[in-house]
Amino acid sequence: MPSIRNLEKRLRSYLTDDQIAQVTRAYRFAEQAHQGQYRRTGDPYITHPLAVANILVDMHMDYASLMAAMLHDVIEDTGYSKEQIAEEFSEEVAELVDGVSKIAQIKFESKAEQQAENLRKMMLAMTRDIRVILVKLADRLHNMRTLHVMKPEKRRRIATETLEIYAPIAFRLGMYNMRVEYEDLAFHNIYPMRARRIGKAVQAARGNRKEILSSIKASIEHSLREEGIEARVLGREKHLYSIYQKMKEQHKPFSEIMDVFGFRIIVDRVDTCYRALGAVHNHFIPIPGRFKDYVAIPKANGYQSLHTTLKAHSGIPLEIQIRTEEMEAMANNGIAAHWLYKASDDSGSPTHTRAQSWMQRLLEIQQKAGNSMEFLENVKVDLFPDEAYVFTPKGDIKELPAGATPVDFAYAVHTKVGNRCVAARIDGKLAALSTPLESGQTVKIITAPSATPNPGWLNFVVTGKARSNIRHFLKQQRREDAAELGRRLLEKALSGYEMELSRLSEATLAVELADNNYASFDDLLEDIGMGNRLAPLVARKLAGAREDEEESRDRDRRPLAIRGSEGLMVTYAKCCYPLPGDTILGHLSAGRGIVVHRDTCKNLLAEMRSAPEKCISLDWDKEVGQEFTAALRIELVNKRGVLATLANSVSELGSNIDTIDMAEKDPTLSVINVTLTVKDRIHLARIIKRLRTLDNVVRIHRISA
Repeated sequence: MPSIRNLEKRLRSYLTDDQIAQVTRAYRFAEQAHQGQYRRTGDPYITHPLAVANILVDMHMDYASLMAAMLHDVIEDTGYSKEQIAEEFSEEVAELVDGVSKIAQIKFESKAEQQAENLRKMMLAMTRDIRVILVKLADRLHNMRTLHVMKPEKRRRIATETLEIYAPIAFRLGMYNMRVEYEDLAFHNIYPMRARRIGKAVQAARGNRKEILSSIKASIEHSLREEGIEARVLGREKHLYSIYQKMKEQHKPFSEIMDVFGFRIIVDRVDTCYRALGAVHNHFIPIPGRFKDYVAIPKANGYQSLHTTLKAHSGIPLEIQIRTEEMEAMANNGIAAHWLYKASDDSGSPTHTRAQSWMQRLLEIQQKAGNSMEFLENVKVDLFPDEAYVFTPKGDIKELPAGATPVDFAYAVHTKVGNRCVAARIDGKLAALSTPLESGQTVKIITAPSATPNPGWLNFVVTGKARSNIRHFLKQQRREDAAELGRRLLEKALSGYEMELSRLSEATLAVELADNNYASFDDLLEDIGMGNRLAPLVARKLAGAREDEEESRDRDRRPLAIRGSEGLMVTYAKCCYPLPGDTILGHLSAGRGIVVHRDTCKNLLAEMRSAPEKCISLDWDKEVGQEFTAALRIELVNKRGVLATLANSVSELGSNIDTIDMAEKDPTLSVINVTLTVKDRIHLARIIKRLRTLDNVVRIHRISA
């Protein structure tokens, strides 16, 4: 059982007497506040805050963090408020306690949504003060250590959440020791039988390996002494969860995973790291392609080390990591090593700087995310940074997750660069925006002032920042397009009553907005544009129309002109591919706005029978400002080069083929479906006329539903 006396003894190694007294006072306050409360283990509740503080002492955390650890459950579990804690201790401690306190129980539709919201609030608190997450991680670690008293179902749920959220956060902050303990504890609670079996196998293997380990360690130490290098050489144990993951991912038996021996060489300075590397490479045989320099280019979480894989003289593979004492502290404690080895007011360590920039990205993702689930989805990508390191044209390094594309890189440089990118050069060569980037490449983004994000980018971007910014832009664009379309639909509907939108009284509008719980007039227009409200019904209500007026309005119904530049709220049906020059009708689809069909389309006729009030009369504007997709079904004689001739003829008439699908094929005849871009119906007619003159085209017609 931990005691406050033992904690005080440990604190004397790095805190002043006044600071220790403050921590003890926080303990006494928490002990009194939790009086009569017990944990599931049967221990008094105060043992939990004390254990959390002990975990933080291992990291040499500052006294304010230790006070927050003592008080972290006081706000939720007792009658005290944040203001009372601020008055009793300090504003700094109250802010930390408030950030760490468990989120008040909100009613969520699902456990997943609750988890996502808790994570979102935790991340926001963390962006204000990094110490919040360190106290929270220690809190979760002690809960995981005492998880055995819970029911199996609850154990699995908490362990899974730890594995999915807390272990990756610890990894992202470079806290190797905590991450390993999280993973092993979670593994024992999710798969207890597998964990026990692998644990027994490791113990058995350890006994057989002692002699080999000692021999190899002595050999490494000898090679270093010969070069006059002083170093500590440590055997590196694989933890259970990593063994299990490798067995699962690499489909290898336990014996093959354990065949690899790991060693860590710890030296005094950075230049000694490279000398040590030369020494072991001289003594053993390096395996080509297995050297990584994380000293010159650290990982995203600040981790630094030289990695090399060698073969011992007996043929045994050796994985060796070479680092300095400070790198060792950073590797094991990550961001917490900032307090362990630096003064608390020095925020310039590389790990601290990286953590701050990561949290800044989190804050931006949070601001752009529509809800907690979307935030969680975007953040999870950033929690597993298997990195690629790429260079800007000026030589700056950008760290991106594996599989990142030029679009991810553009958003990593700046949100505006991402929003305006149109093309990319990778190592000087033009490349598709969906090309996966590899470490060492130099990427230059080409932008255009009028460019906007493409919805198709969401199919290949991997970073949370890129995904959240694209979604945010599209949502904003969708709202603007919907409001503009809603305005046009409402103006058209009001014209039947010989009224204008601009002349409606504020009182009339206020009644309509209040009756339907709209915060603003734009919200009403957006709902009409999205197809959630019907403009004729809204117009009728605003005009206070009677039945006879309704009939006269119907006689005066004029079609809405389609310009082709309405944006996301006007779409063109893929069943009949309408073109300027076709007679068209529209169908109001909830959430999608207007879907434009040809008037002969079978799908539209079905909609007219089921919901005629949602069908609206449309016409093409005199000046339509875009290209459209048309679909053709072509029967061809099977001959070499026939598709090339077809594509060439289409290109000569100012069109591009988007897709070609083989519908039917036999030895002499093929039937293909082609989609191509055209300006209007006349342009398509010219293309069909030209294609019919080709020798190998048997039959051609336009596809429609």
